[in-house]
Amino acid sequence: MCGVCGLVSTGIADDEGLARLREAGLGQRHRGPDDSDEKLLRIGDRLVGLGFVRLSILDLETGMQPVTCHADGSVIACNGQVYNYLELKSEVSGEHFTTRGDMEVVLHLYRKLGTGFLDRLNGMYAGAIFDPAQHRLLLFRDRFGIKPLYYIDTDNGFFFASEIKSLLRLSGTRSEMDGHVLPTYLSYRYVPGERTMFRGVRRLPPGSILDMDLSTGKWEVKKYWEYLPGRELSITDPDEAMRRFSELLEDAVRIRMRSDVEVASLLSGGVDSSSVASLAAARQPDIKLFTVSFDDPVYDELGDVKNFLSSKADRFTNVQPYHRVCHPESLSILPDLLRSVEDCISLGTILPTDQVCALAAEHVKVVLTGEGADEVFGGYRKFLLEMAAEEYRSLSGSDRSSIDREFPELNGYMKVRAENPRKRFIQSELLFQPDELSRLLGREITDVPFPEDALPSLSPGMHPVEQLLAMECRSRLPDYVVLRLDKLSMRHSLETRTPYLDYRLAEFAAGLPVHLKVSLAERMGKLICRRSLERSGVVDPVTAYRSKKPFTIPMAAWLLMGDRLPDFVLDIFEGSETSRQGILDPGVVRDIWRRITSAGIGPETLVSDADRAFAVMTLSLWMREFL
Repeated sequence: MCGVCGLVSTGIADDEGLARLREAGLGQRHRGPDDSDEKLLRIGDRLVGLGFVRLSILDLETGMQPVTCHADGSVIACNGQVYNYLELKSEVSGEHFTTRGDMEVVLHLYRKLGTGFLDRLNGMYAGAIFDPAQHRLLLFRDRFGIKPLYYIDTDNGFFFASEIKSLLRLSGTRSEMDGHVLPTYLSYRYVPGERTMFRGVRRLPPGSILDMDLSTGKWEVKKYWEYLPGRELSITDPDEAMRRFSELLEDAVRIRMRSDVEVASLLSGGVDSSSVASLAAARQPDIKLFTVSFDDPVYDELGDVKNFLSSKADRFTNVQPYHRVCHPESLSILPDLLRSVEDCISLGTILPTDQVCALAAEHVKVVLTGEGADEVFGGYRKFLLEMAAEEYRSLSGSDRSSIDREFPELNGYMKVRAENPRKRFIQSELLFQPDELSRLLGREITDVPFPEDALPSLSPGMHPVEQLLAMECRSRLPDYVVLRLDKLSMRHSLETRTPYLDYRLAEFAAGLPVHLKVSLAERMGKLICRRSLERSGVVDPVTAYRSKKPFTIPMAAWLLMGDRLPDFVLDIFEGSETSRQGILDPGVVRDIWRRITSAGIGPETLVSDADRAFAVMTLSLWMREFL
């Protein structure tokens, strides 16, 4: 895993451009501590610069980038891994190769197919191709946005980088907050879409390319892939669907174990990470496993992990997971985490994610994870709630009574359920209502619409659950789930690989009938996954059908620790920090703090005053770190 950066400018001299690239590389050296390089190129009066920092995983001897094709002078620099590069290499076998890695294959594939090369890649990647013959610079990002890429267009040039801190260094841009996204963050707990918390800094969207004409300096962003379930059913037979799922997941794990260094796996008590670890162990019986636990038994999954390993002792012979306890004292590292994540993300999962990545990085460079299954196959409770709301009126009286007992929140949801899928997507998880935001920010806010550029291309005929799945995969998955995974793993120079985000699995899921993913009758999401994994023996029946347990901290209990809290927490809520920053109303902030209670709060609680306080704290720390 690595970091990239680059520039296009008519006003920057070669020596200054080289210095800027090196400075930007230093800013993201944790992404690639093993090596670095820079390359300067010219087209007319435009300077094009590419920089690269390397974490050596594949082709340890010859895999350094940027890679140049000497036949036409085209160059590639890319952060990530293309897992099917060996299969793709046969398609460009007539080319001359100077490396044994994946990115030279990608470059030759681009030279053969143009932008169509992206349809052939299976992996996680974000990078740039310089094409002097076409006077083109192409930025590209993988289908789900697993790898980040940011850019900014200024009077002095166009700049891009894997991380925002490096981008600001590279472009010489002052760090300023984009005030327009502040209500968005406080409503949704992250910033969906192309904008970031930093003024002028934008994300290249997932599944997109930025195509720049180097003759004019003009550029445009185009979409090349989108996850849209329900458009065309490909498999309707459950047995055939289970067989196909099993084949695809097994192959997704297989190709993600391609590496010249040891591959390990993260493991929780859930079916997703357990299935990935089990399939990996079938290929590598001595695989290292890493998990995190909590002192609070309601949040702890260590017992489930050990039970799973015992149930599959034939695959995990004498394997004991490395584990670390995530203590309340870990709140003290929140400023460091915000510095690494860069954009504001206000969910407790960032703490255990960082802890398990830090543990794994002490032993290996690469781990597999179960990320993505819930988003692609409908594993969250909100998808079941939506299915219940959609089918409720057609149910018999006894079935309605059963649903009411199973989903006590359904009645309230039905009363406010919006017809617009955009609003439904966030109704159950909206952190602050507009009137609350008005008091908190000291200005009138009547509505906080979901950003247009974070929305998929929904069609009127889509099932409501399919609509929510499409929105989940376009916004929350890339802009929160995998963003936090990438930033927190790379903070420890650790590469994380996500088999459930293999695009073949996603396209398979998109072609399934909705009832094979989310079953109201069985009160279960990820139905086809669970059935297939149990039937094939990848996981035991208990693990296969274990209820989803959110990967988060006992937030309310931790925030009620009083004197054990870090000083910065108390300064935000009881001291002068909020007044000094002048963004949030100190009185409203204190009221939120004093209302926190742990009564009735658990891992499944979506919105509480503890969540609101955590969002306020995250924002205040972000401002302290970056402004």
